[in-house]
Amino acid sequence: MPQPIPTLDELNARNAGYLPGLIGLKFTHVERTLLRSELTLRPELLAPNGFLHAAAIIALADTTAGYGTRLLLPDGANFTTIELKSNHLGTAREGTITCEARNVHAGRSTQVWDAEVRSPEGKIIALFRCTQAVLSPRSDERTAAG
Repeated sequence: MPQPIPTLDELNARNAGYLPGLIGLKFTHVERTLLRSELTLRPELLAPNGFLHAAAIIALADTTAGYGTRLLLPDGANFTTIELKSNHLGTAREGTITCEARNVHAGRSTQVWDAEVRSPEGKIIALFRCTQAVLSPRSDERTAAG
């Protein structure tokens, strides 16, 4: 059975003390197969050339897709990223960028998520795709939990 859908407050509280909280990621919408998030830019998220660091974009997209992945996992399962790809088409220097991640495949052993990251003006600045391996609990973990 999939995980219950958390509230936005619950999702955002999970960021505290981890990379998403450190960079300031905030979830703005949650459905079972669609999540939206945003990131307000600040100098620490820019590369030395003054443009948004690619790693900040990837962190936004990967986190948004990763939280979505958790919503589709069966009880007791976990996941790990096995592949990710990003195409960077533009940048931003200030304002708030947004991300929308959608599930495109939810199988028993893998999930695939696509995400678009947009500039403050709404222009697509990155396309992202990740594949997640679904890790079923080992039989000894199921026994201990039961």
